[in-house]
Amino acid sequence: TFFFIVAMCQYCMAGHYSWTPMLERAYREATSLQLEEAEKTLALAEAADPDNLMALHVANYVDFFRVYIDEDEDEFKRLEKNRDIRLKRIEKEGDTSSPWHKFLLADIRLQWALARLKFEQFTTAYFETNKAFKLLTSNVEAHPDFMPNYKDLGILHAMVGTVPDNYRWALDWFTSLEGTLKQGREELQRVITYAKSNSFIYEQEIFIYYAYLQLHLVNDLEAAWDLVNEASLDPEENPLHCFVLANVAMRTGRADEAIRILEKAPKGKRYHPFHYLEYLLGLAKLQSLDLSAEQHFLNYVNHFKGFNFVKDAYQKLAWCRLLKGDFAGYKSYLELCRSKGKTIVGNDKSAMNEANSGLIPATELLKARLLFDGGHYQRALEVLNAKDVNDYLSDRNRLEYLYRLARIEQALG
Repeated sequence: TFFFIVAMCQYCMAGHYSWTPMLERAYREATSLQLEEAEKTLALAEAADPDNLMALHVANYVDFFRVYIDEDEDEFKRLEKNRDIRLKRIEKEGDTSSPWHKFLLADIRLQWALARLKFEQFTTAYFETNKAFKLLTSNVEAHPDFMPNYKDLGILHAMVGTVPDNYRWALDWFTSLEGTLKQGREELQRVITYAKSNSFIYEQEIFIYYAYLQLHLVNDLEAAWDLVNEASLDPEENPLHCFVLANVAMRTGRADEAIRILEKAPKGKRYHPFHYLEYLLGLAKLQSLDLSAEQHFLNYVNHFKGFNFVKDAYQKLAWCRLLKGDFAGYKSYLELCRSKGKTIVGNDKSAMNEANSGLIPATELLKARLLFDGGHYQRALEVLNAKDVNDYLSDRNRLEYLYRLARIEQALG
């Protein structure tokens, strides 16, 4: 009897993994950036079922979005402690026979690896990803039909598969990461097929992941656009969905569509501030030569307390001034470009290079460049046709003229 009671107590104390209606609600709130509401729902869920470790999984989404969007290093250090607490609790209390056990341990690590990249903790992020990869690979061996495995592994396999051959030795030497682009695509396609005919909590996530794979790794722009439109996203109620649709629209030459989406972006106190949407709206308008873009870039630099795309935003403000014929304003914003933000992402590095070069873009070439990036190919061609290559005195501008003209004619077919 004694051993029976002990066994029963151990069973009652064991953590379990269940997607309850309340946790599904918290997940939806977290992934729509209603982070405070998600925390309230999580508190209710944990009070009702304190042994349900799935709550830790959803809570990590809340922390991840805060850290990734805000780019606040103090906040990162404070919330990073939650990572360790969650992992230790899952390892100590979790049901190791459940397919969710290793998946949650891996997914939490991957989210923090991505967050670490924001703060240039590249080595830690590298090893965190490697540990997650091992957990997922082991989980596939034990639970090959568990679909969430492939949500994460599909992306990892695809990304590893695109590493150039001359860098493969580093992966082989320092990590267990392996895979191919083909393998990753097949895994994500498998999950999408499953999600279309089964209830799957990560359905919208997987469509978004596959769309970005097609966009960045395969360079199939139309496939990416089709996927985000197939994903049943709600950009007027979900800021993340608004970002995804607008971002893919802009990267596929649909600036006008991006403007339409972003102007209906959800706002209000129930949503966590996502100032990057202002930056995107400014960029989409600038790519249509709508110089009201200036106010959106100002909104971004005046309210966003992080560091990425700040230099780029000041460069775009300088361009707005240049296109208005205000050379003093152009120079003033370039000075702020030099002094504000960081040079982690490519856009900020390019902005800094221009600010340091002392070279002022030729107005017509800048217009053609912006219009081309926004998908306004005919308008871009008209801008260039109003000039002749010999109108430009410098070899640099003559070369750019010919380059822009060739790109536009190629796009027009």
